Amino acid sequence: MKEFLSSSWHTLKLARKSGREEFLLYLKLVFLGLFVVGSIGFLIQFVGALIKLA
Repeated sequence: MKEFLSSSWHTLKLARKSGREEFLLYLKLVFLGLFVVGSIGFLIQFVGALIKLA
């Protein structure tokens, strides 16, 4: 337990707040990922609906 707390404290000391440019980059990547996953889900649902109609 002591080793875990020491490791956690060391990690927190190394952490830093991201700048505006880095934040915007991560935000764009998150939205891109959401778009890709949503598009894949939509295509699967669309193909399933087409198969059901056929």
